[in-house]
Amino acid sequence: MGKKTIAKIVVVCLPMMLAACGSKKAVVDNTVQPHTTTVPSTEATTGVAFVQRVAENQVNAKNIVGDMSFNIKMGEKDVTVPGSVHMRKDEVIRLQLFIPLLGSEVGRLEFTPNEVLVVDRMHKEYVQADYNQLSFLKNNGLTFYTLQALFWNELLVPGSSSVKSKDYPSFEVGTDQGNDSKPLSMKKGNISYRWLAAKESGLITNATVSYQSSSHGASDLVWDYGNFTPVGTKQFPALQNIKFTTTSSNKLKKVEVNIKMKEVKTTEKWDVKTTVSNKYKKVEANDILRKLLKM
Repeated sequence: MGKKTIAKIVVVCLPMMLAACGSKKAVVDNTVQPHTTTVPSTEATTGVAFVQRVAENQVNAKNIVGDMSFNIKMGEKDVTVPGSVHMRKDEVIRLQLFIPLLGSEVGRLEFTPNEVLVVDRMHKEYVQADYNQLSFLKNNGLTFYTLQALFWNELLVPGSSSVKSKDYPSFEVGTDQGNDSKPLSMKKGNISYRWLAAKESGLITNATVSYQSSSHGASDLVWDYGNFTPVGTKQFPALQNIKFTTTSSNKLKKVEVNIKMKEVKTTEKWDVKTTVSNKYKKVEANDILRKLLKM
């Protein structure tokens, strides 16, 4: 498989996978539908206590940095390239992808609170747009803070930058899944959020974002976590498996990404801002998506 083919796959597929939940237009109800109980009970108290335990597992570090192995599967394509992860809390999520052996950067995907940046080094093109311009993200609640919570292995409240103690009762805590995990859930409009957390430790092992529409079909973004590594007094998943499946398109059925970090560091000496060379051509987000759909 040539370098250009690798570039097309790794630069284009990940943003499509993250965004495709919203490739159809949707009217989203901005009101979170909370789990409420009119009479305090032992079960409700236990539920809130479990939500608190899960929420308090988030790492305290400001930075998460490390080299990674990046694998993507789409149809018959199965590509693995080296890369790196750079995340600074509330500022940036950056994935860099490199050409095997040569080590030069082939692509970069970067989320900040205000915009999304995709850089295709092979073709000297880039997409830079705010979330209002990317309707497939905006319409389905996939904001920077949603993605941050998924990458950082945290709970989230749609429309909020973080989960606070006052939000704990808004989570529905289900019955035990076997002997080792409990489900937590929340719903917003056509989107359902569900997490599985270890019953004893409270560590999140799975997060699922589901979109259901009678006119546009169903889409699921499933995030599995593993290989938890100490970061200070907390644990961070060095292995993240991300699957996107949909029934809304005849061209794209499933994309799977595996991020395997070789190390998890908290290094702070790196630049948060990416500056794109004026030699690069800015293209529209839909152009990037069309490239993927024609592959």
